[in-house]
Parts: sequence; C-alpha cells; structure tokens
Amino acid sequence: MTETVLDTAEALSASSSSPNSKPKLGFLGVGWIGRNRMEVIARHRAAEVACISDTAAQNAEEALKSAPQAEQVASLEAMLHKPELEGIVIATPSAFHAEQSTLALEAGKAVFCQKPLGRNVEETRRVVEAARNSNKLLGVDLSYRYTRAMQEVYKVVQSGELGQIYAIELVFHNAYGPDKAWFYEPKLSGGGCVIDLGVHLVDLALWSMNFPKVKHVQSHLYAKGKPISMVEGKVEDYAAASIELEGNTHVQLNCSWNLPAGQEAIISATFYGIHGGVALKNVNGSFYDFVAERYHGTKTEQLCAPPDDWMGRAGVAWAERVASGEGFNEEAEEFVKVAEVLDKIYGR
Repeated sequence: MTETVLDTAEALSASSSSPNSKPKLGFLGVGWIGRNRMEVIARHRAAEVACISDTAAQNAEEALKSAPQAEQVASLEAMLHKPELEGIVIATPSAFHAEQSTLALEAGKAVFCQKPLGRNVEETRRVVEAARNSNKLLGVDLSYRYTRAMQEVYKVVQSGELGQIYAIELVFHNAYGPDKAWFYEPKLSGGGCVIDLGVHLVDLALWSMNFPKVKHVQSHLYAKGKPISMVEGKVEDYAAASIELEGNTHVQLNCSWNLPAGQEAIISATFYGIHGGVALKNVNGSFYDFVAERYHGTKTEQLCAPPDDWMGRAGVAWAERVASGEGFNEEAEEFVKVAEVLDKIYGR
C-alpha cells in the first residue's frame, strides 16, 4: 500500500471543494484539544461548525469566539436530536469516549473521537460494532500518522527497501504530566502514560507493518519509581514493554510522564531492517516539530524537516471523508487491534 493518508486527504479535499458538500458537525468538548480540532477543520473548510457543547462555560465561550455562527447546546443528547448534524467530534475525558461515541453512532452520526476510543478492548470493540451496524465513518485522533515525517517513514517501510524489519524502537517521554486529576484514576483513564502516549506509538508500529499478528507482550509498569500492577488502583508514570510480532519483528516500547528527560519531550519511532533504518524523531525536545531520517550504516539522510502544520490534520481528513459520503470502513478494526496490545501491556 503506497498511497498515504495525506494523499487520500488531499484527493478528498479536491473532490469535496463544493461549498454545498460541507457536512454540519457538532463539537462535544471544546477544551484546548477540542477547540484546536474545531478551528483547524473550520480553517480548511472541511465542514461547518454547527453546534458546540462543553460542561465548562469558559471553554464554550472561547470556542464561540472562533465559531460565532455555532449554536451552543447543553449536552450530547441535545446534539443527537438535531437531524442536520452529520457528525460529532468528541474531545471529552477518556471515561466518556466509548459511551458517547456509541450513542452518536447509534443516532446515525459519524464520529471522530480523541484517543483512547475506549479504556479497554471491550469498550473499543463495542464502539466499532456500533459504527459497523449504523454504517457510519468512525475516526480516532491518531494524529502522528498525519505528520509529514511519519508519512515519509511509512513510505520507506512500505517500499520494502529496508528488507526484513527485525526491530522497532518506540519512545515517548513527556517531561510533564497531565494537569487534570482524572488522568490519575485508572477507572476514569484506563491507565497512565501507556494509554495516553504509548497508544500513538503502538499504532504507528502496527500501522506501518500492516497490522501483523501480535504473538507475545511482556511489560513492566512503574509509579514514582516503584513497580506496580493495575489491580493496585494506580496508574503508571513509566512503562517498558516488549512486543513480538509475527514475522520475527521485536518492538520495544518505553514511555513516561514526568521523566527528568533533560528536555520537554523525547519522541521517536525507529525501524531497523537488514538493509538500513528509518526514523521519526522530535527536534530539540519539541512536541510539535519532527524530522524523518533514513539510516545507511553510519550515514544519516534527512527525508523531511519542519515546519509542518500537522495539528488537527487527522480531523480534517475524517471530515472530508464524511463530506464525500463515506460510511463504515473496516480500517476501524485497527483501533481494536491497538487496544488489544494495550490490554496485554496492562495485564488485562
């Protein structure tokens, strides 16, 4: 598969440029991330911001400054009673994602949800089944797929020029931690840094390798330097996991919150094959700037460098697919496969 997600998004953008084809969307949860996704979708004219809802009045007020034409409603239920809405963009706390996504899909709305789609594989599978039964497009904000740097990495991996890929190293160290209390409650969050950060990396590895069968997962979870298990009612702030894929590929995942990393973040996904390597890497501790590098022995070739305005690009691509009339896509099963790996990391 050589066509990338950006190629698809650009093709859809060209085919859905008619002003009459723009779907009307509702935005549930318009804090920092929800508002960013709303503004980017509006800026690209991929959809009409028709409705917003947030339990925090100040979030709704800020969102209305960017989308003064939108109607503010009290709840998801109020949105679902609006037949003109074709889709709902969900950016609420993780504990609500599965239920809210399912309700929206059952009401005949397409859904674009923040990650994680569910706190475990059972919740995730229920949402995917709801999308299938309603024949509605389901998207999850796995945003790093849509960086230019990861697109370059994906092309190299897919080309086969690396030969047998025997090792993948995944790293996401965040020198900060979440600032909301629910992230630290496993019943609300589903886990700590793995489900918050590692979900992106596991997705990038499996996606680039065409979602091979996962043979074995072994993990070590820590909280404040001490080993833990999820049954203790704590969430991990450091995790190391070894994942064995069919085809003799070993994946090593390391991720953390509040690590003394010496910079704001360390983010990378590196693929090693018998004929060379390729990597996505953040630049100077940035959460937003990435390079793609191709490795030939001791030589490094840069494939892609900043700037790249990728934030919100995944939502734009989803909105354009909704505009084109696309219904359920079997690619949604990929969300279940990623959730299965996370459950194994957590020993669930």
